[in-house]
Amino acid sequence: QVQLVESGGGLVQAGGSLRLSCAASGRTFGTYVMGWFRQGPGKEREFVAAITWNGGSTRYADSVKGRFTISRDNAKNTVYLRMTSLKPEDTAVYFCASGNGYSAGSSSYDYWGQGTQVTVSS
Repeated sequence: QVQLVESGGGLVQAGGSLRLSCAASGRTFGTYVMGWFRQGPGKEREFVAAITWNGGSTRYADSVKGRFTISRDNAKNTVYLRMTSLKPEDTAVYFCASGNGYSAGSSSYDYWGQGTQVTVSS
């Protein structure tokens, strides 16, 4: 069974930084696309970032471009999301996901973590 476990969320002041981690088990991590999504209070889940199986390509939502960086370490079966210059509107539950499609669409991902809360205070 595939498991994705996020960590690293917390409370941070606006302008601060956090690094989220997602540890994967149960499938050959290095052959799958990994993505980060988020769901803010009262909002639908939205795409944040994705990275190809070897880390050769990344893509980002316009709202986080230049502030967030996705990376992966296939030897550790872990994907990261480095978040800088955080804004109150970044407050959300952040989910990592694994799939076959290098896409911003959630339907391209078939396994999801349970999420980690990120709260940015103004």
